[in-house]
Amino acid sequence: METVPGQTEMIVKPEVQLLGDILGAIAQGTLRIPRFQRPYVWRPDQMLELFDSLERGYPVGSLLVWETNLPLPSLDRVGDIAVPGPPQGTPTAFVLDGHQRLSTLFGTLMRSVDQAVPDGQSDWIWRVFRELGDRPSRESGDRSSRNRYRHWKQVGMPPAQLLPMRSVLRTLDFLNFARRLQSGTDFIVDPRDVENMIDEAEQVSQRIKSYRFAVVRLQGGTLDQAVEVFSRLNSKGSPMTPQQMVSALTYNADSADTLGDRISLILEGLGSRGFAELPSSTVFRAVLAVAGEEDVQTGRWESLARRRKGKLDTAVVRTETALGLTVEFLCSAVGVPLARLVPYSIQVLLLTAFFDLCPEPDRRQRDVLVRWFWSTSWSGFFASANTTQVKNYLAAMKKFAEGGPDPDGCDEQARPFPDRFDMRSARVRTYLLWELQELPERRYPTGEEFQALEELVKADTRAYRHVVTSGTTGGEQSPANRLIMPTVPGLSVRRALLALAPDVADAVLASHGIPPEAMALLQGGDDQGFIAHRAKHLAEREREFIVRKGIRPADATAGETEIDTE
Repeated sequence: METVPGQTEMIVKPEVQLLGDILGAIAQGTLRIPRFQRPYVWRPDQMLELFDSLERGYPVGSLLVWETNLPLPSLDRVGDIAVPGPPQGTPTAFVLDGHQRLSTLFGTLMRSVDQAVPDGQSDWIWRVFRELGDRPSRESGDRSSRNRYRHWKQVGMPPAQLLPMRSVLRTLDFLNFARRLQSGTDFIVDPRDVENMIDEAEQVSQRIKSYRFAVVRLQGGTLDQAVEVFSRLNSKGSPMTPQQMVSALTYNADSADTLGDRISLILEGLGSRGFAELPSSTVFRAVLAVAGEEDVQTGRWESLARRRKGKLDTAVVRTETALGLTVEFLCSAVGVPLARLVPYSIQVLLLTAFFDLCPEPDRRQRDVLVRWFWSTSWSGFFASANTTQVKNYLAAMKKFAEGGPDPDGCDEQARPFPDRFDMRSARVRTYLLWELQELPERRYPTGEEFQALEELVKADTRAYRHVVTSGTTGGEQSPANRLIMPTVPGLSVRRALLALAPDVADAVLASHGIPPEAMALLQGGDDQGFIAHRAKHLAEREREFIVRKGIRPADATAGETEIDTE
């Protein structure tokens, strides 16, 4: 059917297609993945479950494709395999729902033996095999109930009884597999079992090739209509994010980059300052806030896109500038060196809205923002914030930027010292921010100095190693039981502490916030006493810092760690 840009009538055609025909359309460039779709995010176990479902004939969800002449930008690689551009004069269909499933199948089944993967990536993710033979799994029991698909990650040829899925659609590759199995050079097996394996492989191949997908084909209509249909039908796999939906609905054929592309570029630009790992959803909501949207967490993305369609281009430019000022403020004025240590993503959103309206705050405004950041972080102010509250916080921050009263959350009471090290807790992240400022230079067991932040950047939270690992003290999960202390391979932190040379011991312990009394308890075998004493010591030092920042300290010394971040 011939479709034209802007055509308002949309025809919905349910149909059934063979898997091979669908993959063939992708290989020919007539079925494409639009760029506003999320990247490939499926886990290996999801890939294996998909193949197992296909073999068993289970439904795996319908595909939603849109046939249109609109020049939508699309991916030039699917499943890490290059695909040609759309043929001239041929109607092109775009996958609105089914990207993850089709990329899995295309990247696995259509990959040739010598298919290269770009940028030196390992190709094991696309090397899916089906185990043949009647031997039941010792761990899984009855072979009929377990998933017999697996990845092969090792170097070299896999065992001959593993059917490579890339050979299923290729007759010559399948014959080569069968010959290798019959040769018996890789393993010793009864010839009758070999024939059974080949028969089994043929049955698997036939089931995969004969699998039929339910396809809902949209013909004609507008992009708004296509996304509306998608939002109503989508119930399989990972749903379209707000960023993707608004990106699709605000697509401009005259622009080379989608909203999602531009957000990715903004994040790339923050990489040198340690903030490339900010959630893209945070930047997306910051764009909406800068564009004048009051409710940045709404689910009414279609109406939002219509309201802001003409304003998002300008808002993206303004957001990039304001976000840069936000990162500079967090790094220099507050002391937040990495995005992963920001207690709440909403803090970045609100600060971006502020710096958009007030790029050069006066001294008082900066001091208020510093106190606001620490107050909201230590108190857990944004824990479980709902849509209405976020809307009110945003409005208050914008008023503050324009000379109004201080923003909400400036005078909150801190929560107690956390009892458990868990990076999903804003209170723990805030503790780590304090610790990095309080103890920026640590010492190796040899006495040499190193920068704690550098180790954190290299190893992420794995840099925080346990001192006590027995799990019998009752306090081994406490932040007081964690140190950033690299050691030689095979040497635990505990053993390194107990073996400190007398001439460097005091300096090493002080650099890690370990009081002599706590160390004496560790040397005496009182692990629980060591953790408790160091926790009390750290809590007291952190409390002094809290008071210096003008924040009300907690009434209790220690408290339960709440999991309250996005």
